[in-house]
Amino acid sequence: MARVGLSAVAEAAGVSEATVSRVVNNPSVVAAETRRTVEDAMRRVGYTRATHGSLVLLVTPGLRDPFFAHLADRIAAALGLQGLRAVICSAPVGGTQELDFVGAMVDAGAVGVVFVSASNTLEQAEPAVHRLLTTRGIPFVCINGNFAGVSAPGLSTDDRMASELAVDHLWRLGHRRIGIAAGPIGNRPSDLRVEGFTAALRARGDDGLLHVVRHEYSVEGGISATNTLLGDSDLTAIVAASDEIALGAVKAARRRGLRVPEDISIVGYDDVYPLDFADPPLTSVRQPIERLAEAVVPVMTRLVKHRAVHRGELFFEPELIIRSSTAAPPGVDRD
Repeated sequence: MARVGLSAVAEAAGVSEATVSRVVNNPSVVAAETRRTVEDAMRRVGYTRATHGSLVLLVTPGLRDPFFAHLADRIAAALGLQGLRAVICSAPVGGTQELDFVGAMVDAGAVGVVFVSASNTLEQAEPAVHRLLTTRGIPFVCINGNFAGVSAPGLSTDDRMASELAVDHLWRLGHRRIGIAAGPIGNRPSDLRVEGFTAALRARGDDGLLHVVRHEYSVEGGISATNTLLGDSDLTAIVAASDEIALGAVKAARRRGLRVPEDISIVGYDDVYPLDFADPPLTSVRQPIERLAEAVVPVMTRLVKHRAVHRGELFFEPELIIRSSTAAPPGVDRD
């Protein structure tokens, strides 16, 4: 039987869903008469509160990037099927706004927090956020990076493997001069992608250290990083740490008169944009968004019920999606 939602209670009580939500999560702020009306409606329609509360905060670094938006949406939907309601907080990574949001939601009755590539990705993350949650006894789960020195459940894409997939694909095409346009230093996923990239090239007889440029995750960052990579080298391929960086790399290459993929191949990362419609359609390493989202729910549900969970990071395999932005380098026969 489907769980009765807040909308049914609101209709039966003749109040807004927001009022019902306040009665459920913070009844002291609701007038006594209104509270009694809502509680009576709950009994009549068969609404039951989640045994251990139901509000879960999802903290993301922003929803402009479709990867974060898509992942947060999938997690919220999956939590909803278990009677847990998600509130999405978009805050700059490592900023005070994140701490303010977390504190406010804990005060409002949040029973858990999911960090979706937020401050948990930073090597030098401000510890105040996770200390607040630990002090208040609020469980949390980290996606794509755990807080340093904190034993919390983590679910991450295997970023080292992602770089191996990209390098292996380019190497098999015949590329031997490959660079990486990575994200900022101190961002764990980016650091791991660089580690995977250099390890993949070393395993093939090339250290790769001379062709690593770090920049921000954006189209503009991709343009700048690519200009640096191509400024003093004869690279034939670039591995990008995000699709935005890859799209910037395509733009920078064309400004230099290079054709993609005839003169230079480019591989992205995330695969959440409609990349089939890019020009050219972009080869990208796909993060397993659906599996990450689905895996969060049983972990958070067990944490909310004070049950044991795996402490540490679980890694999910990415997948290479080959499109038209990669081909054999100039001078190598193409099938």
